[in-house]
Amino acid sequence: MAVDELYDGPFCVLSIVDNRTFRRLIYDVLDHDPTNEDIERFLRRFRDELDQRGLRLKGVTTDGSPLYPEPLARVFPGVAHQLCEFHVIKELTKAVMKAVAKVRKTIAVRMPDLGRGRPTTLAAKRAAKCRKRLQKKVADLFDHRHLFVQHGLTPSERRIFSRITRGLPHLRNLREIMDEVYRLFDRRCSTRTALDKLSRLRNRVRRFKKVGKTLQKLFSPNLHKALTFLDDSQLPSTSNAVERGNRRHRKMQKSVYGVRTQKSLIGRMALDLLRDRRLVEHGHTLLSLHHARRPVPRPLARTG
Repeated sequence: MAVDELYDGPFCVLSIVDNRTFRRLIYDVLDHDPTNEDIERFLRRFRDELDQRGLRLKGVTTDGSPLYPEPLARVFPGVAHQLCEFHVIKELTKAVMKAVAKVRKTIAVRMPDLGRGRPTTLAAKRAAKCRKRLQKKVADLFDHRHLFVQHGLTPSERRIFSRITRGLPHLRNLREIMDEVYRLFDRRCSTRTALDKLSRLRNRVRRFKKVGKTLQKLFSPNLHKALTFLDDSQLPSTSNAVERGNRRHRKMQKSVYGVRTQKSLIGRMALDLLRDRRLVEHGHTLLSLHHARRPVPRPLARTG
């Protein structure tokens, strides 16, 4: 399953979704920000529903919120807990992009000031040339900033990256470290192998003081939970199942402005459950309609 919370003004919607079928299983609407006690109460309610049906939880996926680890350990001890790979990488890429922006600002400060009019003296011409070169450097770092976090680069993109980072070795180190981060989540590895890679990567980051300050998220004690899925082929690496339902709710908000009370939110979640329940029958109906409307092929006319 996947668990997540959705904030809607003063209310919070808690949802548990089947991570294999993408169907919402249970929900709750709170009129305050959730606490560990609220999460534990919600999980115990779900556990009771599982016990009544003779089912057992195999794994759970959440984002990086601190609300879930302790309640999950108390309610479902021994169950594999996976942190969403997407949220972990998102935090690291955000830190890398912030480091690139800081380098752009540092280069912009180094630009020499120019007087009015065309440069006439030799010093003014050198200053104008230097300013133009630094402006080009800043523009290249901004236009191609995605190359620092993109998963995999083509040969042409690598040549562009090599050109825009000339003279900036710590930015090249950031790119190499991001490549190592992506390799951690390779399904062909086991969790133990990935943890060994992570240990070596942390030792490498410690040697670079500038890079180490940027990538503090690599030293998070919960990062190993983002690698749990490597030992279980059935455990999804992301919480996209529950995020998909949240995105559908956000889209609904843009057209249904009246859903802003706790009672209305509960009704809306109930309609979502009904929609998921009828989804299979709806698919069969659509398939039958398409089959009935399919044009009958005409026999070929005989010639001669």
